[in-house]
Amino acid sequence: MPIDSLRVLFHFDAGPALRERLVPLLAGLDVRWCAEQDEERFAGLLPDTDVLWHVLRPITAADFDRAPRLRLVQKLGTGVNTIDLDRARAGGVAVANMPGANAQAVAEQALALMLAALRRVVPLDAATRAGRGWPVDTSLPEKMGEIAGRTVGLVGFGSVGRILAPPLAALGATVLHHTPSGGPATPGWRTLDDLLAESDIVSLHLPLTAETDRLIDARRLALMRPGAILVNTARGGVVDQPALVAALRSGHLRAAGLDVFSAEPVDPADPLLRLDNVVVAPHAAWLTLETMERSVRAAAGNCHRLAAGEPLLNRVV
Repeated sequence: MPIDSLRVLFHFDAGPALRERLVPLLAGLDVRWCAEQDEERFAGLLPDTDVLWHVLRPITAADFDRAPRLRLVQKLGTGVNTIDLDRARAGGVAVANMPGANAQAVAEQALALMLAALRRVVPLDAATRAGRGWPVDTSLPEKMGEIAGRTVGLVGFGSVGRILAPPLAALGATVLHHTPSGGPATPGWRTLDDLLAESDIVSLHLPLTAETDRLIDARRLALMRPGAILVNTARGGVVDQPALVAALRSGHLRAAGLDVFSAEPVDPADPLLRLDNVVVAPHAAWLTLETMERSVRAAAGNCHRLAAGEPLLNRVV
């Protein structure tokens, strides 16, 4: 079928500058934009949509029911836990993702959260703005530290972990990693429990599946070193959030850096947001101009393959 006859719904509200930057990558495509929070527009566009470019807002069975023409859900990213895969499969709708497209951005955000937690960037920023920065708190050396000399454990060692490991090593950290498929013969590999027990900083880089749901629970948090830091740029559901709150309140964990939460958007009343040893971001680790360009280029490529009847890249369903 002609590529310009495919109607693409881009479920993201890009600003004017980003749209202009992306125009060359959208050549030949009939793209309609829709903000993720605009449910009325989304419902109105779905019936005529052939391809949905999906970001974060969950795609449910009800959404599939409203989209009789839908042929492809293209995830702009890696995790497909926000897509009803069973319903897609039952309706003959293809689902594809794009591993690695956001890896650089997520790796950099993980490093930023580690540093922010270690150096108490957020509370120091707030204190300085409020005129409480001087005289300097003499207890700061007990609360702050460096990456150099610490052990950083990466849970998941795919594209993000492999980008993150070299700068950590260059800063003087010892880097360990865990993947289910690894083993003692792989340098730096540890069992999950051993990695947690040996690491000063633990950074999560794995998908949310039935096997990883609340993988980091109260028992595993207790295995972590006293004063350790947990960073999560993967999925909030990988961590038992109430158990994390308890570990942070008790002082067992020094801090946490979180880009993701078990429920999103995170409730402003969530107890995690009341802790000054927690650095947070709104699931935006992936969101850079460079990532968006890579993602749209990959998504457009799969649209051309779909129109030409060619195999899709990175097809999940």
